[in-house]
Amino acid sequence: MAKIAFVNIPQIFHAIAQKVEQKGNPMKAQALSIESEPLATAPDCKALFTGFMKLGLMGFGGVLPLAHRIIVEEHKWIDAGKFTDLLGVCQLLPGGNIINMAVAIGMEFQGVKGAISSVLGLISAPTAIVLIIYQVYEHFQYLPAVKHMIQGLAAAAAGLLFATGFKMLKPILKSYLTIFTIGLTFVFMISIKLPLALTLAILLAINMLVLGVKKS
Repeated sequence: MAKIAFVNIPQIFHAIAQKVEQKGNPMKAQALSIESEPLATAPDCKALFTGFMKLGLMGFGGVLPLAHRIIVEEHKWIDAGKFTDLLGVCQLLPGGNIINMAVAIGMEFQGVKGAISSVLGLISAPTAIVLIIYQVYEHFQYLPAVKHMIQGLAAAAAGLLFATGFKMLKPILKSYLTIFTIGLTFVFMISIKLPLALTLAILLAINMLVLGVKKS
C-alpha cells in the first residue's frame, strides 16, 4: 500500500497531462516520447544506498539540485518528468522533500528494504560529518573569514536552486496551464504570502478542475 501512495499518484497525474497533450498536439507528444532517453535497469539496495550516500555527501547547501543530476541524469533511475511529478507529491507530505523522495524511489524499486537503504544512505555519512564539523565550527565561527565563507556558500546554494528550477521546468512547460500555475505560485507565495500547504492545495484543486473540464 505504501508503494501506491508514493509512486502511483505522480504516475496518474503525469498520465493525465500526457493524454491532454496528445489530444491537443499528437505530433508534439510523439516527438517528446522519441526524444526521451532510455532508463537504466532497476537499482538494487546496494545501488540505492551508495547513490543516495553520494547525494548526501555532495549536496552542499541543499541536495535538491544535485538530486536531479544524480537520480535523473547520472543513474537514470527515473526520467525528468517523473522526478518533477514525484517532487510535487513530496511537497504535499510532511517532512523533508528529499527524504520523502528517497523513500518513494526506494519503495518503487526494492520495497521496504529499498526505502530503508535509500534513507540510511542519504543521512548516515552527512550526519557523522556534521557532528565533527560542528565541533570545529563552534571554535572558529566568529572569524571574519569563516563568516564570508558561509555567506558565499549560501549564495552558491541559492544559485543551484534557481538552476535546478529551470531544469525542472523543461519537461513540464507543455501548456498554458503550466505557465499559469507557475505565475499563481509566485503571486501566492511572494505577494500574498500564503502558507505553502494552502498554496499547494489551491493549485492542485485548480489544475485538477481544469484538466477534468478538458478531459470531459
